[in-house]
Amino acid sequence: MQIAAEEHASGGRYLGQVEGISEPAEMTFSRASPTLIIIDHTQVPDSLRGKGVGQALAQHAVEAAREGGWKIIPLCPFMKAQMDRHPEWNDVRKS
Repeated sequence: MQIAAEEHASGGRYLGQVEGISEPAEMTFSRASPTLIIIDHTQVPDSLRGKGVGQALAQHAVEAAREGGWKIIPLCPFMKAQMDRHPEWNDVRKS
C-alpha cells in the first residue's frame, strides 16, 4: 500500500492506495495551529475494508505528527478508537 499526503494551509488529507483497486482510502484533517491537527474524517471504500488500510492511515498520521512535532485531536470516531487501542500513541494525542 502507498500513502500520499496532500497538505494546504488549513489542513489536508492522507490517501491510502492499494495496487489494483482504483478508489483510495482517505483520512482528512484540519490544522488548528502550527502544532495541532484535528483528524476529522476517515473513509475506507468497501473494496478496501478488512485490509488494514484504515489502520495504516492512522499509523501514518501518528508518524507524521511525531516527525512534524505536532499533536492530534482525534475528532473522527475511527481515529479516536485507534488511539484508544494504541496507548503508545499518547505522545501525540492532545489531552
